[in-house]
Amino acid sequence: MNLISGIDVTAGALNANKTRLDIVAQNIANAQTTRTLNGGAYQRQIVSFETELIRRVAGGGPSLQSVKIGAISNDRTPGQQVYNPQHPDATPDGLVTMPNVNLSYEMVDLITASRAYEANLSVVKSAREMAMKALAIGR
Repeated sequence: MNLISGIDVTAGALNANKTRLDIVAQNIANAQTTRTLNGGAYQRQIVSFETELIRRVAGGGPSLQSVKIGAISNDRTPGQQVYNPQHPDATPDGLVTMPNVNLSYEMVDLITASRAYEANLSVVKSAREMAMKALAIGR
């Protein structure tokens, strides 16, 4: 018998938000990267979530829904053109294509993902406390 059934759902959300935090950190770290291994400026990464049905075959209980990463894709928005003829990646007319990363947006996304992670962690802690109290009552 699983005393902490909500952990299955929350674990998926924790993993998804951890990945989201990692991608946002990668976007912030590459906000000034004008040359990647693929050539050209860094392109912002976007995380898409999707629901996942967790089937409870062994326990016979109801199925639960969780969240998982659906895809990590490139944001196709073009980067800003900046005039800087001394930059090593400047075109012959002195323009440099910068990454399409908006630091203000990334910071808001970072705070949102962090709060979602903390909320799911709080659910895990509460479920654990309830399970421990249920075990204590049974003693």
